Amino acid sequence: MNNNVTSVSPPKGKPKWLRVKLPTGKKYTELRGLVDKYNLHTICTSGSCPNMGECWSEGTATFMILGNICTRSCGFCGVKTGRPETIDWEEPEKVARSIKLMNIKHAVITSVDRDDILDGGSIIWAETIQAIRRMNPDTTLETLIPDFQGKTHNIDRIIAVKPEVVSHNMETVKRLTREVRIQAKYEQSLQVLNYLKQNGIERTKSGIMLGLGEKEEEVIQTLTDLRAVNLDIVTIGQYLQPSKKHLPVKEFITPDQFKKYEEIGLKMGFRHVESGALVRSSYKAQKHLT
Repeated sequence: MNNNVTSVSPPKGKPKWLRVKLPTGKKYTELRGLVDKYNLHTICTSGSCPNMGECWSEGTATFMILGNICTRSCGFCGVKTGRPETIDWEEPEKVARSIKLMNIKHAVITSVDRDDILDGGSIIWAETIQAIRRMNPDTTLETLIPDFQGKTHNIDRIIAVKPEVVSHNMETVKRLTREVRIQAKYEQSLQVLNYLKQNGIERTKSGIMLGLGEKEEEVIQTLTDLRAVNLDIVTIGQYLQPSKKHLPVKEFITPDQFKKYEEIGLKMGFRHVESGALVRSSYKAQKHLT
């Protein structure tokens, strides 16, 4: 992807297709007020997601559990790395209450990696889903899970509580995985997605970022690998550097190239392909229930 048809070198300013309008609308204003009043923690706000207004207006929001300090130090991620705080066993109820207050129709739950504890956080994961079900019986769920170091007994706890969608992100192509995801393994992530599908999860999902120096054929190979484990949904978006300490953006991928990947993915048989510069993991998440 090194010609001007597929990408452009990063200039000092972002290209026009990455400029975002500020979120507006009655529903957004209403939810923003609730988040501020009750100090609710959503990834939408803490991650300054460009799609926040669109998602909130459709009744979708993303919540992060197990604290805000990760045991891993991925080169792309803005979440703090270090020794996480102790587990908050009241967190499942807090998240469930937040979803109820915000009247969320479709909730996406994600977390930091917790390699510091034996269960990898899977017990809190399961209890959070159960609490949401009790308090919000009409709310559907997507869980964006870590790899749990590939330990299937921890993944089994997610499978047992049956989220409508289970997602685990590949993030990048095989060649760049060691640089981008440091403590993660490409094949292990594929194995996690395969295990989920083989053990009764109806809709599996993954996401990759572009602009880290990957080649077109590597992106297509990653999509091929994901279809080989019967993945249903894939998201493809532009990587943006969270700070100067993180990996630099090597290319801005053009809208035409994102469209090309969407068409390739749909021909491969994915149920849904969300491909665009501003696409993030939970973009149009509620649509992925169909």
